[in-house]
Amino acid sequence: MAETPQSHLTEGSLPGVKSVIAVGAGKGGVGKSTVAAIFAVGLRRKGLAVGLLDGDVYGPSLPKITGTEDARPEVDEQGFIVPPERDGVRIMSMGYLVPPNEAIIWRGPLAQKYLKEMLDRGRWGELDCLIVDLPPGTGDIPLTLAQSIPVTGAVVVCTPQDVALIDAVKAMRMYQKLGVHCLGIVENMSYHVCPQCGYRDEIFGHGGAEAAARSHGVPFLGGIPLNTTIRINGDTGALLENFTQAEPPVVAALERTVERLIEELEAVRKKHGTPLPQVRGEG
Repeated sequence: MAETPQSHLTEGSLPGVKSVIAVGAGKGGVGKSTVAAIFAVGLRRKGLAVGLLDGDVYGPSLPKITGTEDARPEVDEQGFIVPPERDGVRIMSMGYLVPPNEAIIWRGPLAQKYLKEMLDRGRWGELDCLIVDLPPGTGDIPLTLAQSIPVTGAVVVCTPQDVALIDAVKAMRMYQKLGVHCLGIVENMSYHVCPQCGYRDEIFGHGGAEAAARSHGVPFLGGIPLNTTIRINGDTGALLENFTQAEPPVVAALERTVERLIEELEAVRKKHGTPLPQVRGEG
């Protein structure tokens, strides 16, 4: 067995990783992991090198969503963990390490240790963006992430209902208290467009996330529709198809949201003097 490598996190840095984006939510059930994975694939399609870390220790869903349930991380000669890849995105999840039906019953310190281990020992290589899918709520994992490495910014995911917005505001305030810049809010399941007639139905209401973002002075990154294709692709692990085979209004909404995230990342990095590399679309 390879020896455990010495930590390569130096003074809070993550070597080779230019931006760390935390994706969180004030409550569960809002599609946070799906949004994190869509961002990862969307950024990769723009020509960026992307990693995706499943920080949701208690409910690791990224293996299912990304179609990598049978993947197993490898350990290189130096003892670093080599994440599996899908659609050009490097992915790491607790779901690769435990049986799918086994409950992970850990207290906070163990969950924190897992996240730090994956950051410290992960062979992420040169990345433009590492997206970290966090557990819902305002608990130990977001705190550990903020204290372990410089987080470029956080994205808060919510749905249009008032109860979800209340919790989303709590998540925003948590990041503010941690000194983490809020890159913006995404309203998931924002509306439904009938694939047959094109009628737009705002099932859960609409516009609440944009109003909340405006009132708290943070960007609104966009609304992602409630859509059967997105649901099926999430169940089958075919995320790339959301951008290539979904209905045109759905693809347009996803592309706009990814582009808005890139704009906010550009603004943050330019402020610190290190802009992102020029993005390019994939054919």
